[in-house]
Amino acid sequence: MTGTGGPSTDVDRVGLAVGEHVRFRRRPAARWTTGVVERLERDGSVGLRDPKGAAVAITVERIEVQREGPRGGSVWEPLTARLARNEQLRLL
Repeated sequence: MTGTGGPSTDVDRVGLAVGEHVRFRRRPAARWTTGVVERLERDGSVGLRDPKGAAVAITVERIEVQREGPRGGSVWEPLTARLARNEQLRLL
């Protein structure tokens, strides 16, 4: 837990929620792995649990989140795209 707001408000800053399922790559060329969001780390990376239960810290650039696609299906988008969109909405 970092900051004064607790883990759920910390991950809110990067557009995530505790318990949200995401996919990530440990290295840029690695396969996608699913994980569950747990916290925001002090260095700004996201603390996740991988399918084996291990704790991992992954940078925002290597995380994708699920969202509804144009035809109602589920698609993956980079977390950085979600952050950019949310930042634009706050400006309005």
